Amino acid sequence: MMHVAWSSMKDVSTYTNELRRWLDTAWQSWARDWSRPKDKPREAPIVPKNSISGRALVAVIAIMTFLASLTVGAVMMVIAAASTWQSDVSREVTIQVRLVAGKNLEHSVQRAVEITRGTPGVASMRALSKEESGRLLEPWLGSGVSLDSLPIPRLIIVAIDPDRPPDLAALQAMLAIEAPGASLDDHRVFTQRLRAMSNMAMAIGLGILALVFAATVLSVNFATRGAMATNRPTVEVLHLIGAKDSYIASQFQRHFLFLGLEGGAIGGGAAIVVFGALSFLSARLLKPTGSETIGAMFGGLSLGAGGYVAVIFQVLVIAGVTALVSRRVVKQTLAAVN
Repeated sequence: MMHVAWSSMKDVSTYTNELRRWLDTAWQSWARDWSRPKDKPREAPIVPKNSISGRALVAVIAIMTFLASLTVGAVMMVIAAASTWQSDVSREVTIQVRLVAGKNLEHSVQRAVEITRGTPGVASMRALSKEESGRLLEPWLGSGVSLDSLPIPRLIIVAIDPDRPPDLAALQAMLAIEAPGASLDDHRVFTQRLRAMSNMAMAIGLGILALVFAATVLSVNFATRGAMATNRPTVEVLHLIGAKDSYIASQFQRHFLFLGLEGGAIGGGAAIVVFGALSFLSARLLKPTGSETIGAMFGGLSLGAGGYVAVIFQVLVIAGVTALVSRRVVKQTLAAVN
């Protein structure tokens, strides 16, 4: 029995030693394979990544993207402000009551208020007092000026119901008969001017964007031709070993796509920082009166979520245009050589 147990222990020890030697051999073999140089070298790009021309193109694309982003942001703010103005103006009309010889101004104002209040579609109204009407002239005449001797017209601010607006023509006719010196202003001329201003801003913005994209296309064109001329020996060797034109064009396209993304990200990021700083300054650092004025005119100089999305989309578009233009130039050049 002792002999059998001893033999079993010797067998286990032998198996353990064999397993240890096999693990050591496997570890040494794996270490040699890991430290040995790879047989297949890593594929090098046809166009160097950090060339001088590439850095210059990145700078040009960044500048163009920055200008385009500023243009898009400014146009979007003007259009948004004009839309807000039109919406506010369309919800109100103004009745002006002037002094007529032989007529009592206060009586005419009271009669205009009664007629307007009884008109269907009028949500609310408020007649400005003589003192409030006089304060409206202070920006032109200055404060402290006695206005008692001046025939200052009285104003009535009328808020209309947007769901069922009143018949303004009938209201104007009734005022002309019952309240001498009263006239209705529906701000139609002002609304038309706002619409014309927003359309002009959009047209100017589109023109600037067209010029920026044209300059970007020309820059990418020249940069691609320069890269083709610099790497001509490499391209010829690839032709000799059987590389297709599509493969060479895809290499250039990938290179210029990354350059476009880098330059676009720099320019677009700088534009986003500028708009963010303007929004912060308009909300925090300006005086209250100035801040209210700017907020009423431009919406607080805030670009909004839609504007930032437009800037990011523009970065992607410029990168895509850069890649497509480079591919087209490379294919045309290779077709001319062949």
